[in-house]
Amino acid sequence: MPYVLILHEVASYPAWKLIFDQAADVRKQAGEISYQLFRHDTDANSIVHFSQWSSLDGARRFFESPELVEIRTRAGVKAPHFLYLDQIEQGVL
Repeated sequence: MPYVLILHEVASYPAWKLIFDQAADVRKQAGEISYQLFRHDTDANSIVHFSQWSSLDGARRFFESPELVEIRTRAGVKAPHFLYLDQIEQGVL
């Protein structure tokens, strides 16, 4: 199962979240299936976006597209770090 983990800092979480929500249809059309958002426990503007995708190639094309670069700029994203991941195991203890 393909996943993407994005670590980034934003100028303002509420402003970023508004634009993130507005891009939901664009993300879905690109192949995002589900997502989870996390933030650092002492910094509300340090965000982790963990998402499941239909394919890693589709995710890469989406995140590297000029449209997404422009959306990130509008959202106040600072230096995002992307990890493209294939799940190899899952368990519950």
